[in-house]
Amino acid sequence: MQKIIYIGSDHAGFLYKERIKEMLQSSGYKVTDRGCFDENSVDYPVYAGLVAKDISDSKDTFGILICGSGIGMSIAANKYKGIRCALCHNEYTAEMSRRHNNANVLALGARVIGIDLALSIVRRFLETEFEGGRHQKRLDLICEAEKSQS
Repeated sequence: MQKIIYIGSDHAGFLYKERIKEMLQSSGYKVTDRGCFDENSVDYPVYAGLVAKDISDSKDTFGILICGSGIGMSIAANKYKGIRCALCHNEYTAEMSRRHNNANVLALGARVIGIDLALSIVRRFLETEFEGGRHQKRLDLICEAEKSQS
């Protein structure tokens, strides 16, 4: 089954989004671009919300969000039920976010890391599987906390 990737950015992350989207499509992923669509100033929570809603409504999908620092996108995305958005600055944190936390959304900062590193982080994030085991118990605790807030 082909993985679907939902991708979004604000104006600061637009150029990275375009490069990441191109790499994903050439690697055989089905990519749905949720915006923004140029470098004009926009509000990042809008695009984080679009991607987060897509992910929370689907199984076996991933999201990628890019803004200037990655911080705003990750905060906004994590407000949505079922979202585990990880802000990653290197391949190790991308791998661990998947292996131990079963992250389903990756946040990147276009003003923090170079494009080659960003592409490498995306690849590592998507290639890494969740280990389960003791980590599943911890995710279950997070899900219980999320449910208690509803």
